[in-house]
Amino acid sequence: MVHLIVHLVEDAKLGGPVQYRWMYPIERYLGKLKSYVCNKAQAEGSIVEGYMAEECLTFCSRYLDGIETVFNRLRRVNDEPNIGSCTLNTLFPPIAKPVGGFTYFTLSVREKLQAHRHILKNNAIVEPFLQEFRDIIQRQLRNWSRQSSLIDKRVHREFTN
Repeated sequence: MVHLIVHLVEDAKLGGPVQYRWMYPIERYLGKLKSYVCNKAQAEGSIVEGYMAEECLTFCSRYLDGIETVFNRLRRVNDEPNIGSCTLNTLFPPIAKPVGGFTYFTLSVREKLQAHRHILKNNAIVEPFLQEFRDIIQRQLRNWSRQSSLIDKRVHREFTN
């Protein structure tokens, strides 16, 4: 076994990355074809018959309405948005169904303030209000320096209130 490790570097140089010469997908596919064999006397015919049956069933199941198939079954984690109920005026639109357990934890006052600030600054609904507040601060600072860094600091500190 130790002698095998000596040749790994040479094999990597000759063959390149392992994903280009990996046989696992081919072996899986050959195992699937082997499972179609029912008559060992005529193995090739059994494989063709089993493969054709699976292809026909796959083709037909794509066009069946009202019957659950592999192609129209809901996934285990349904995280696609529900277009009908999702509106832009909600703060948290319903996107997914809950899965698994949950835990409770309490946030410190500072963490609550940071979370509140993050939600307000990264929400499209609040964007016009944020811009209006930025304009108000800019008007208040007309005698002072109107640097954007100073305006951003004030917005960061005072907008949540």
